[in-house]
Amino acid sequence: MKPVTLGLIHTSATLVPIFQQLCSEHLPGINVFNIVDDSLIKDVIAKGKLAPGTARRVVDYVASAEAAGADRILVTCSSIGRAVEAAAALSSVPVLRVDQPMADLAVSKGTRIGVVATLPTTLEPTVDLVRRRAQVAGKEIQLTSKLCEGAFDALMGGNPGLHDQMVAQALRELSAQVDVILLAQASMARVVDTLPEAEKTVPIIASPPEAVRYLASVFNKGL
Repeated sequence: MKPVTLGLIHTSATLVPIFQQLCSEHLPGINVFNIVDDSLIKDVIAKGKLAPGTARRVVDYVASAEAAGADRILVTCSSIGRAVEAAAALSSVPVLRVDQPMADLAVSKGTRIGVVATLPTTLEPTVDLVRRRAQVAGKEIQLTSKLCEGAFDALMGGNPGLHDQMVAQALRELSAQVDVILLAQASMARVVDTLPEAEKTVPIIASPPEAVRYLASVFNKGL
């Protein structure tokens, strides 16, 4: 029997080891390959939005992953989510945007949902997705979003300590206002591990583990 193959499409090489670890843990026996192009996220940041040309390239990468033999495809960047949905409509294999399982879990956990991001280009599509997934679930929600301005620049500029400090403060503030918090970027997940247990008063959800756990449940059902 031919092994199942999962194609991962990334906009940063830093995500490859994160997903390799998660796939090793949750998807044993699944073949995994990676496609990486960091110019995609650079284009989004430079233009301040997902431009049509960038979206077209995302669609092309999904087609390439399918041509390479992927039975399922996971795109690991939230900022290009709309392009992922467009690609999914054109693909003959299932395509998942990384933040959808996270959004669905958040909607199931509460009505007051917080979203934290360090980039406006990630915050907007994540908030939009949560709203749409709540509509699919038939649930009324209240969304509170928080942008940690300057945190991304600090991280990219070699000051991860400042980045972590800013994200931690945002998490503390939001925890008092919401039932559950979503991290719009995988790069923020490590900050949660540094928070004292007393400060983790609400669930804080990151997209990579939820996406891989979702895929594991799908593969276990033979879908």
